[in-house]
Amino acid sequence: METFNDIISSDQLVLVDFFATWCQPCKMMHPILEQLKAAVGDKLRIIKVDVDKHNEIAAQYRIQSVPTLMLFRNGEVLYRNSGVMDKAELMALLDPFM
Repeated sequence: METFNDIISSDQLVLVDFFATWCQPCKMMHPILEQLKAAVGDKLRIIKVDVDKHNEIAAQYRIQSVPTLMLFRNGEVLYRNSGVMDKAELMALLDPFM
């Protein structure tokens, strides 16, 4: 079974969505991330981490508000932002990394 560290340590670009089930802005991000995935396909892997179920990972990355998006490649944090973003903002942000 793949672990969180296995996933973010790969040479593939990985967008991690730290979220909570009770968070309304997190619910707003879900369809935006689905649209993003449809647009970029295999160039980007998107994973979701529930901060309530995986509080050790959330603590490790000092997640204090949700949603928080973090972009990883080879275990390195390339980008981090909290709050809702629309698809156009995300595409513009990710473009230099793809």
